[in-house]
Amino acid sequence: MRIIRLLSVLVILAIIAAVGFFALTSHAEIPAEEASAHSQFDARLIAHGEALASVGNCIACHTVPGKQAFAGGLAIPTPFGTLYSTNITPDPETGIGRWSEAAFNRAMRKGVDRQGNNLYPAFPFDHFTHVTDDDNRALYAYLMTRTPVHAVAPANQLPFPLTLRPLLAGWKLLFFREGAFTQDPAQSDAWNRGAYLAEGLGHCGACHTPRNSLGAEDASRPFAGGEEEGWHAFAINTASAAPIPWDKDSIAFYLRHGWDQFHGVAGGPMAEVTGNLGSLPDSDIDAIATYVAANMGQPSADKAAKADELRKAFSGDQGKVALVSTEQDPSAAKTAHMPGAAIYTATCSTCHEGGRPPPFGGMNFRLSTAIHAPNPQNAINIALYGLPPADGQPSAVMPAFGGSLNDVQVADLLAYLRARFTDQGPWQDVANLVARTRSGEIKVTVVPSDGIERAPLNVGAKEQP
Repeated sequence: MRIIRLLSVLVILAIIAAVGFFALTSHAEIPAEEASAHSQFDARLIAHGEALASVGNCIACHTVPGKQAFAGGLAIPTPFGTLYSTNITPDPETGIGRWSEAAFNRAMRKGVDRQGNNLYPAFPFDHFTHVTDDDNRALYAYLMTRTPVHAVAPANQLPFPLTLRPLLAGWKLLFFREGAFTQDPAQSDAWNRGAYLAEGLGHCGACHTPRNSLGAEDASRPFAGGEEEGWHAFAINTASAAPIPWDKDSIAFYLRHGWDQFHGVAGGPMAEVTGNLGSLPDSDIDAIATYVAANMGQPSADKAAKADELRKAFSGDQGKVALVSTEQDPSAAKTAHMPGAAIYTATCSTCHEGGRPPPFGGMNFRLSTAIHAPNPQNAINIALYGLPPADGQPSAVMPAFGGSLNDVQVADLLAYLRARFTDQGPWQDVANLVARTRSGEIKVTVVPSDGIERAPLNVGAKEQP
């Protein structure tokens, strides 16, 4: 009898908890608003919204290459399945044309759509919650003045029960903290502006912070490196593997131009980021660089000394990367016996030891973060798929060697680069990782060096293979 009573009490408590959970996490539908009810937006507000959309890199996720901008339908691979981005054009049937500004703000602030459904955190509302009302208004004005496109995104490919959106309320209770950005009075105006852009619309941590088993960012390791679209987003804190540490000036130059003399050319999803920052004023670029550089901290005395040596070795006249040939490099003789040495000579050395400066020349691998990184994935991606050229303008370009080198040869080449140009230990099981990447088990997005998504697919963002 006591057991029955105990079970009854537990059932009642479970029901009460479920009802309370539903009451706390359910959201009402916000009434649709006809386009005629939208205000006439000021041109300056729209222009500000365009710049903010660039910071948020909105077009990258909400545009299928070769199709209309912001019409959604882009496949976004996650460890839990594939999500498809939504249509955020002002189409009244398939887009956000009937969304009021209040509905838009709720999506940004709370991760809830107009109908009251919880949004998947692939939409980084955990960052967008920090955006101010004024900036949300500008974004809303910009999106509501885009060309309406009637386009329905494919259904998400998720296993049950992840298809049940109410479960996302539990994820939010565990990991989501709603709230506007709060300035730090101990920091400069530039630092605070950079923090607002990087932590909010820029959502840098969405790629550069590792995630836990439930897909939430690991708050204990901000900017310690993460995974995105088949690429390793390098650590941008004190754990950075860059042989020459980043500083504010180099970060600002890289964000503005998509390359830096001592750090190379942006690739993968980062090319989209730098490609979409062109409309930002220099003050905002400088602010982001100020904040990121502060998080990266000062290098150790030993690393700073090694960096000074590298700068001297690779700084020629007018900032050009000086020629350092195999004959001038003592480490070349020590690694000449490796199978990858001949492959390097045949495929890489002409560009990477040619002395031509970035972004049109290959940088020496002693400066390469990808070769010094603990994870070989980015080096594999570049070897297999290269760097497609931008359209209609000079750009960095690298041929793809996936068609001429097999998996073992790619692994041998990378083992040689690692041994000759770094003081790091060898990567493990690289050939298997190359095979998984080439087969498509690891899905890799490849974009041109300017990051702009366009048709045809061979020069725009695409998923490999």
